Amino acid sequence: MTDNELITLGIETSCDETAVAVLRGASQVLSSKVASQDDIHSAHGGIVPELACRRHIELIRPMTASALEKAGVGFKDIDLVAVTRGPGLVGALLVGLSYAKALAWASGLPMVGVNHLEGHVMSAMVENPDMPLPCLALMVSGGHTELFLLSQSHSLEWLSGTRDDAAGEAFDKVARLLGLGYPGGPIIDRLAREGKPVYDVPVALKSEDTLEFSFSGPKTAVKNIVNRLKNEIGENLPVADICASFQSAVVQALYGKTRLAARRFHPASIAVVGGVARNSAVRRTIGALGEELGIPVIIPAPELCTDNAVMIAAAGAGRFLRDRNNPEFHDFQEMDATPSWLPGV
Repeated sequence: MTDNELITLGIETSCDETAVAVLRGASQVLSSKVASQDDIHSAHGGIVPELACRRHIELIRPMTASALEKAGVGFKDIDLVAVTRGPGLVGALLVGLSYAKALAWASGLPMVGVNHLEGHVMSAMVENPDMPLPCLALMVSGGHTELFLLSQSHSLEWLSGTRDDAAGEAFDKVARLLGLGYPGGPIIDRLAREGKPVYDVPVALKSEDTLEFSFSGPKTAVKNIVNRLKNEIGENLPVADICASFQSAVVQALYGKTRLAARRFHPASIAVVGGVARNSAVRRTIGALGEELGIPVIIPAPELCTDNAVMIAAAGAGRFLRDRNNPEFHDFQEMDATPSWLPGV
């Protein structure tokens, strides 16, 4: 079997999406299935872990069958199983991990436990397998805002993270504050395009020589703006302008710290990954940073930004192909979920 013939089944259940994908080689997508739970959690204004776990249990088997059928392959054709091991909700992780372990053991297949964040970084290479390395990766999602350096040997080095809220988490909290629903990121992005950043929302850590992020300050600033405006003008708030002001502060912070990291580490490319990479202002602003620095910026297609199993299969296949004889790929029975696993530390 050559590298390009490897068939990998990828499974992702780290949070509130049940996802299964089939890849040939390291990047040819044969199928990708994602079941969102937004309809379940939106009524609660955020993710309810127990409800997420129950839904994963209901969906994991039919989703796998559907992904295999769409790919035109059966279990007998699979060469490798790749599954998210962490970070994430421990119960949700255990659903996918337990299913993957049982499947791999029963079929006599090797299995790779993949870090969810590594998967997001590697999603940039699915559509761009020749992405110039080293690559500075900005990982922005509901649970994480991190900077990584992906080396030419495909190892990850963690550079920095957020001191408090992740960017996506802050989007959700501001949306809840404004009564906009869940998830908040897409709604705020849409409304921000209709408004102007006329309110003073600070860019946290803007003048400090650190690669760390912070988003609790901008969130609190919005809360204070809303309370003040309600006292002044009542309930008819200029929501679009508030969204534009908040989003501008978040995007400026992401731009500033990514620019600082690029000047320190001199990458050959920049990747923006994670659910917040779907944000139109993030894509536009970091794209402009690439033009400023004279290096390419790789941002996956929107469907590869949110949680998916393509990225897990790609990361798992890459690791396996670089080290086929690693015994851990066959001795996985004792592998457990690692809900706080941060790669490259």
